[in-house]
Amino acid sequence: MEFEVWWLLAIPVIFGCGWVAARLDLRSLLSESRNLPASYFRGLNFLLNEQPDKAIDAFIEVAKLDPETTELHFALGSLFRRRGETERAIRVHQNLLSRDDLPQADQEHALYELGHDFLKAGLLDRAEDAFSRLHTGAYAKAAQHAKLTIYQIEKEWRKALAEAETLSDLDPAVSYRKEIAQFHCELAQEALQRKDVEAVGHELDAALAVNPANVRAPLLRGDMLLAAGDAEGALRVLRTIEAQNPMYLGLAAKRVMKAYEALGRASEGVTMLRDALRKNPSDDLLEIVYEKTLSLEGPEAALQLMREQMHRAPSAPGMARLLEAHAATAHGDTQSDLQLMGKLITQRTKSLPRYVCDQCGFRARLFYWQCPGCNGWETYTPRRADVPAAT
Repeated sequence: MEFEVWWLLAIPVIFGCGWVAARLDLRSLLSESRNLPASYFRGLNFLLNEQPDKAIDAFIEVAKLDPETTELHFALGSLFRRRGETERAIRVHQNLLSRDDLPQADQEHALYELGHDFLKAGLLDRAEDAFSRLHTGAYAKAAQHAKLTIYQIEKEWRKALAEAETLSDLDPAVSYRKEIAQFHCELAQEALQRKDVEAVGHELDAALAVNPANVRAPLLRGDMLLAAGDAEGALRVLRTIEAQNPMYLGLAAKRVMKAYEALGRASEGVTMLRDALRKNPSDDLLEIVYEKTLSLEGPEAALQLMREQMHRAPSAPGMARLLEAHAATAHGDTQSDLQLMGKLITQRTKSLPRYVCDQCGFRARLFYWQCPGCNGWETYTPRRADVPAAT
C-alpha cells in the first residue's frame, strides 16, 4: 500500500513538470516566431496555396533581411534549379560559399548544390570541378556518383571506368559490374573504329572478366573477326550468344548470316536462325529469317514461314510481312488488294515496334545499350514491344 501511495503522489508532480516545460517551449517558440520577418510567413502561405513564384519573391526578401538564414538559401537555390533558373541558383550557392563564417558542413553542402547547378546548366567542366573538391565529408560519395554521370555524358569512358571502380571499392555491397563491363565495351568500340585489334581484344577480355553475362562483348568480337576476314572464328563466337542469352540473338542475326555467307553456307545459316526463331520468337530475328528465306528459297517458302510464325507468335510487324508474302504469291486484283492491306498495316504499325526501357519506360526505335531517358545500362529488353505509345 505504501508503494502505491508514493505513485499517487508522484503523478501530479510529473504532470506539473510537463505543463511547465510545455509553457517554456511555447514561450520560446513564440519568441522565435516574433523575430522572423513577416515575409517568411507570407512565403509559407504562398507555398501552401501553390503559388511558388510569389513564395520565391517573399523568401528572397527574407534572405535579404537576414543573411544568416542558411537553410532558406539552400531552399531557394533548390527551387531556382527545379524551375530551370540555373543562373539564380548558382548565385545563391556562390554567395553562400563566399561567406567566411559558414560552417564546414554547410560549405560542403553549398559546393555540392553548386555542382548540380552547373550540371543542370550544362557547364560540365565547372560541375566536375565542384564535385572533385568534395574529397571527404557527407557529400563525397554522392559527388563521385555525379562525376560518373558527367563522364558518361562526355563519353569519357576511361574516366568513367576509373570512377566506377573507385565506387565499387568504397561500397562493395553495390555492384557496378554491368556498368564497368559496358565502359570496357565502349572503349573496345572506339578501338574497333581505329582498327586497333589488340586494344579491342584487351577491352573485351576485361569486360567479360568483370561480367561474364555481358552479351555486347561477343557481338563486338564477332565484328572484329568479321572485319579481319575470320568468318569461322566470328561464327564460333556469335553462336555462343544463343546459349548465353537467346533473347539477344536478334541483334546478332545479321552478323551470323554474314559469317555463314562468307563461308558459302547461307542455307545452313537460315536453318539455324529458323530453329532459333521457333524457340525464341523475335521480330528482329524474324525480319532476317524472312528476307533470307525469300531470297534463297523463294516466295512460297517465305509465305509458309510467315504462316507458321504468326500462328505461333503473332505480332503486328509479322502480320504486315505475312500480307507481303501472300501478295508475292498472288495475282491480279488479289495481289493488288493484299499489297494495299500490307501497306496500310505497315503505315499503322510503323511506330509500334519499339524497344522499351524496363527502368523508366522510355521508348526508342533503335536498341540502345544505355537508355537515353534514364542513362541506365542494359535496361532495354532486346525484343521489340508491340504496343502503342501512351497518350
